[in-house]
Amino acid sequence: MKDIIPLLLVYAYVATLVLISENLIKTEFLARKFLHIMVGNIVFLLPFFESREVMAFLAAFPFVILTFLMTPYSPVKLGSRTTISGHYLGLFYYSIAWTILAYFLFHRMDAISLGIVAMSYGDAFASIVGVHHGKKKFKVFGDTKSLEGSLAMLLTCIVMFSIVSLYYTSKVEPILFLFAVLATFFEAITPKGLDNLSVSLSVAFLYSVVT
Repeated sequence: MKDIIPLLLVYAYVATLVLISENLIKTEFLARKFLHIMVGNIVFLLPFFESREVMAFLAAFPFVILTFLMTPYSPVKLGSRTTISGHYLGLFYYSIAWTILAYFLFHRMDAISLGIVAMSYGDAFASIVGVHHGKKKFKVFGDTKSLEGSLAMLLTCIVMFSIVSLYYTSKVEPILFLFAVLATFFEAITPKGLDNLSVSLSVAFLYSVVT
């Protein structure tokens, strides 16, 4: 099977990240954000997959099960510093989003990748900057956000969207700025860790429709 190599690379890469985040990074918050960000680099492996089913059900879906088992809601307790910090189901939602995108947008790897980096890099930097430097706070649906965090989200998305676009199309489209704004908006208004779903799915599906 031609997909065996990228599949094994995904498993090896994520396993390495988990080992680093669980054992080498001192604080739970930074360990979680490290994992959240670095998993996003999977987008650079997507073009090597040739089967929708392999990408969706073998590369992505197993992490739905694993990340749920690592939450306090699992009947099987797999202790993890990266899931007890922050929203318990954040990484679980992350995995669901990747699975959905892999199956329904397999023909648009660029759109999938924009959705993934929006939630991995964008959302994580919004949180990091918001926690450590956020002074201008606002509340939406019970969650406290900050203007500084939203600005970090916007700038990070602009940078990462440009990198992804260059990787897939060798050019940077001006419309990517609008999608960075869209990602920032959904991150700002979505509570309870659900931004890992709302940001990635909205960006990816809308981008696939308008481009």
